[in-house]
Amino acid sequence: MSFSENSSLESVDEFEAWQSRVGQENQQIDRMLEDMLINSCNMFIGDQPPRARRRYRDTQREIGEARLMKDYFVDNPTYDETIFRRRFRMRRPLFCRIVDAVTANDEYFEQRTDATGRQGISSLQKCTGAMRVLAYGTSADAVDEYLRMSEATTKEALMNFVDGVISCFGDEYLRKPNKDDLTRLLYAADQRGFPGMIGSIDCMHWEWENCPNAWAGQYARRSGKPTIILEAVASYDLWIWHAFFGTSGLLNDINELHRSPVFDDILTGRAPKVSYIVNGHENSKAYYLTDDIYCNTRNSITSPTVLSESKLEQFCLGANLRADLISAMISAKLAD
Repeated sequence: MSFSENSSLESVDEFEAWQSRVGQENQQIDRMLEDMLINSCNMFIGDQPPRARRRYRDTQREIGEARLMKDYFVDNPTYDETIFRRRFRMRRPLFCRIVDAVTANDEYFEQRTDATGRQGISSLQKCTGAMRVLAYGTSADAVDEYLRMSEATTKEALMNFVDGVISCFGDEYLRKPNKDDLTRLLYAADQRGFPGMIGSIDCMHWEWENCPNAWAGQYARRSGKPTIILEAVASYDLWIWHAFFGTSGLLNDINELHRSPVFDDILTGRAPKVSYIVNGHENSKAYYLTDDIYCNTRNSITSPTVLSESKLEQFCLGANLRADLISAMISAKLAD
């Protein structure tokens, strides 16, 4: 055998030995990594406490329903209409109408029977819980002791209640005036000496008692108390069809009007066309009645300061078309 052949055989043997050694080292590394992963998983799993099983709590919802019926919804309830109006922010017939409407629209509010034959939470309980959270601004857990409803059930009832109100009454109340409404508003205003007027607009400052200290400076007026502005438009029959709420109380009515979307339809050309004649001139844009703080814009006029006795009686008794009426009415409702 030649010298070259011997060298090639030695090279092959060395390569195979090196390959075998590297394979063994790789296997050792793989086993070490597997052991580390297994030990780390066991460590994390061992640190976690065992998951506790949810404990069943019998809230005795029948007691909550019976108490609610006795307090407000029987022939001789414990609390009269005045207390009901203050606590529910509305009168009993209106609340019952809302309950009937949302119950007929959404099967969630129907009282059902569970697998054990026991009656579930009634529609009055669910709607009352939602109204308490909305009226008082409390947490969902605050109604558990009285209505016997859990926090999760109250939150679910609140979301379904809001969706139900929008679905049932949005087309009638939560909207802008349509063509028929404008015709009615213009006719009523014309009968009272204000042709072309479609409503009264005004702003009110609502005191923010729980304003964070960090925000108090930008929401406080000269009085030093933080307030939030509410802008509203109402018709002669107190139909509030526009509300813009939440801006800083540091602003005045003019600044609020500049931020309000009340004139967006006019600016974009989507506002309905109207037609009325004043002093022999035909006008195609309606206007709002305001107080004297507003500028003399093309879509607002200030209320008259001097009226004859017959004109004043017709103005006040016929429709109460005063811009301050909106603020006074909303302030009274918030103070209930």
